[in-house]
Order: sequence, then structure tokens, then C-alpha cells
Amino acid sequence: MKLSGAYTALVTPFRGDAVDDEALEHLVKEQIEGGIAGLVPVGTTGESPTLTLEEHIRVIAKTVEFAAGRVTVLAGTGSNSTVEAIELTQAAEKAGADGALLVTPYYNKPSQAGLYAHFSAIARSTRLPLVLYSIPGRCGVEIAVETVLALSQAHKTIIGLKEAGGSVDRLSQLRQVLPEDFALLSGDDSLTLPFLSVGAVGVISVASNLLPKAVVGLVHAFLSGNLQEAERLHRRLYPLFRDLFVETNPVPIKTALSLQGWMAPDVRLPLVPLQPSNRARLEKTLSLVGME
Repeated sequence: MKLSGAYTALVTPFRGDAVDDEALEHLVKEQIEGGIAGLVPVGTTGESPTLTLEEHIRVIAKTVEFAAGRVTVLAGTGSNSTVEAIELTQAAEKAGADGALLVTPYYNKPSQAGLYAHFSAIARSTRLPLVLYSIPGRCGVEIAVETVLALSQAHKTIIGLKEAGGSVDRLSQLRQVLPEDFALLSGDDSLTLPFLSVGAVGVISVASNLLPKAVVGLVHAFLSGNLQEAERLHRRLYPLFRDLFVETNPVPIKTALSLQGWMAPDVRLPLVPLQPSNRARLEKTLSLVGME
């Protein structure tokens, strides 16, 4: 698998207590029509911490079914339990996913040796291409540059990293030591353009749930050398990139999608609906950014 371009970190639509399959199918259709390179179900944006194991596996299978081979499906299968991460990754492989995204174990804060052992155990359990996911703000620990390098050298199936640490300098450090075919992907919409400028090859985007064509356009413009167009799209989209994190993701993006009539805004506890003042702010930003 060669990773490049814009991938959508899919929300998991709910209607009440149940996963809304119809809304998920519509969302997948919108992504494919928008030109997205791939779909990333049940990651952070997909509320993986509050899905049951059975729901988690079923959402991956449904995404594969709805995508029908038209785009890459990179399934979120990470956990703070190595045994559970292996189970989810093997289930994703069985369901027909093209690869898996593995978040850093959260809450238990393993050492770098523990991270190496965790990701190595998963890599040995599957034939799927694997993308590491470093997001220290949620997990409390970062995958060190040296650990990413060691994992890439030890396991040929570990092919990339979603970097959501918020540092262009760290992205530069990673690019300096990792082979050119190791894919670095932005994990923050607002940093996509800066990350591309120092060696990233794409983004796993929240905003593309709503505006896939525009996010695809930004990435493709940069990768094709049209820097002026990439900057224009970044400037247009930046207010949305900012306000989609006015509260905890995915509450704002689900609210935005509900305003378009694509799904209910429902989230699972401990997440709660967007506060009225932030909803008004988001509505104003959406009206300024536009939906084309």
C-alpha cells in the first residue's frame, strides 16, 4: 500500500443508542464522490472508546462493504490492551480492510520499550499494512522518533505514521531519519499545509467528513506543485479547521454534519451535545466557508 493524499477519519453516526447504517452509507458515498483517497473508520473521530467490541468490528465491516473496493479502508484497530488491538486488527483483516491504524496505548502510559513491544506484537499477528498513530494529547505518551524508526526497520508492514502532536519540528525530525517511502500523514487539519511543506504526504482529516472535495483539493494542489492554490484553500478552510475543535472532537463535526441533514448529531456519553454558544459560532463559520 502506498499512502498519499487525503483520508477521512470517519465519524460513527448514531441514532439514539444504535449505529446508523444508513447515515454511514451516505457519508461513505459523499467521501468517494468528493475524491477522497481513503476512509479511516473507528478512530478517535469514530468514538472508538465507547463502541462495544462487536460494534467496532461491525462498523469496519460496513465501511468495507459500502466502499466496495473504490477507496482504501484503513481501519482503526488500536487499543491500550495489546490483546484487544490484535483481536481488532485480525477482525479488520478478515472483514477486508486494506490496512489498520494503531493509536498509541492510552491511560497506561507505556515506556518506549513497551510501545515497541506493543506495536511489534500486533505487526507479527497480521499481514495488513499498519500505520502508527501518535497523539500525545489524548494518550499521555508520544511515540519517540527513535521508536518509529526502529519499528519501521523491524517490520516491513509498518508503513506510516499519523502525526497528531502539533509540532512541525517533530515532523521534520521524523522526515530526516525515516525512509522516503515511509508515509507521514498529518493528524491535524490546521497543520496539513505546514506538514506537507516539510515532508508529509497527506492528511487523515476530520474536516473532510463535511468537505471532502475541498480537503482533497488542498492536498492535491500542494502535491502537484500548485502552492498558491494550496494556500488559498488553507486560508478558506482554516476557520472551519479551528472551530471543529471548539469542543472535543467529534462533537463539532457531528453537529456540522447534522446541520447538513446527513445524520443526527448524537454522541455517546461521556461526550455531550455542543453547547449553544459554540453551535452558533460553528453555524456562522459554516456559512462563511461554504459547502462547495
